[in-house]
Amino acid sequence: MIKFHDVDLAGIKARNGYDAFHIASKQGDMAVLKVLMDVAPELLMTFDSSNRTALHTAASQGHVDVVNFLLEKGSSVVVIGRNNGKTALHAAARNGHLEIVKALLRKEPGIAARIDKKGQTALHMAVKGQNGEVVDELVNLKTPLINMVDAKGNTALHIATRKGRTEIVVKLLNHCGVNKQVINKSEETALDTSEKTGHEELAAILRKHGIQHAKLIKPQPRTTDRELKQTVSDIKHDVHNQLQHSHQTTKRVQGMAKRLNKMHRGGLNNAINSTTFVAVLIATVAFAAIFNVPGQYVDDLKAINRGFSLGEARIAPKPEFVIFFISDSVALFISLALVVVQTSVKPLTLSELKALSVYGFSCDDLPYRSIASIFPVFLQKTFSYPALNTSDDNLLFPTKSGSTSSVPSPP
Repeated sequence: MIKFHDVDLAGIKARNGYDAFHIASKQGDMAVLKVLMDVAPELLMTFDSSNRTALHTAASQGHVDVVNFLLEKGSSVVVIGRNNGKTALHAAARNGHLEIVKALLRKEPGIAARIDKKGQTALHMAVKGQNGEVVDELVNLKTPLINMVDAKGNTALHIATRKGRTEIVVKLLNHCGVNKQVINKSEETALDTSEKTGHEELAAILRKHGIQHAKLIKPQPRTTDRELKQTVSDIKHDVHNQLQHSHQTTKRVQGMAKRLNKMHRGGLNNAINSTTFVAVLIATVAFAAIFNVPGQYVDDLKAINRGFSLGEARIAPKPEFVIFFISDSVALFISLALVVVQTSVKPLTLSELKALSVYGFSCDDLPYRSIASIFPVFLQKTFSYPALNTSDDNLLFPTKSGSTSSVPSPP
């Protein structure tokens, strides 16, 4: 069935990025690999979701024949690393596949010094396992790997000690090129690491081979240096406290500002409501006054005096009525304008407070103008509007003494 397969289907990947070539490499199926390589040699350079090639897969599974077959088809695939920087040599060394390690090194000797994203070489990976032969193979290379450190400053001896690999630790200690005084970034030698992880047997072996504690190898900082570090630490602590206090103060000030803005907004709204109420009252009084003129109206067509028309108020020609009419109209329209403006203002926002403050002060003048205009109306009502005598056509005006004087109707 493989011989009659669709070439395009062979490149379809599963969710983990594996295609048919990767699966055959993982299972060590040489027959399927050869058929796929004959019809689609580009499958050798395909990758899964973690950028792993078929060579990585076969090397980690220990399929020597598959690895040799893939190396024959393309040696450049040896140097390809995964997303974490690990090559096929890292995978083979970690799993203790000696023959695969040898095959990869024969094809590309320089790959032994390749490091992953943690700064670890294939030797760092090998000492995590339990195959001493793989460790010997990597230690005896021309490239000196035994004293190379990773991103945390650990040599292969540190890693093997932490993992508790007694046999491998002894191999490394017996190597002539091992540096026994390497201190990692945690200020630990291999002896410190063994005691920290509780490997007492390893600690005894390390002492026997002359490994010392880091504090004996690396001199302690002088008192002045220690005091300087303490001073810097105290300053950092004080600055942190000051910044924290400043942040809290800023939050409190912002809270006060919000409350003040809320009070300001409430005050402006109250002012608007008050002025609107006053304007409505003035408009009501002015409206009632202008449509309820005191006295009588000309209602007899036969007895119309000169200068009058039917339905006209008898006091219309009087100057006092003209003053009343103008003042009442001004008061009415100012009040109506104020009501319209105040009721059409949209809800306040913080960005409009300043503009609205200016607007509020300008509107506060309008009620006073309305009151000033309505005041003559009351004066006219009280002192100048004539009351019509029902007994004759004379108009009566109040005098200073409180009595009334008769004034003939206009001709």
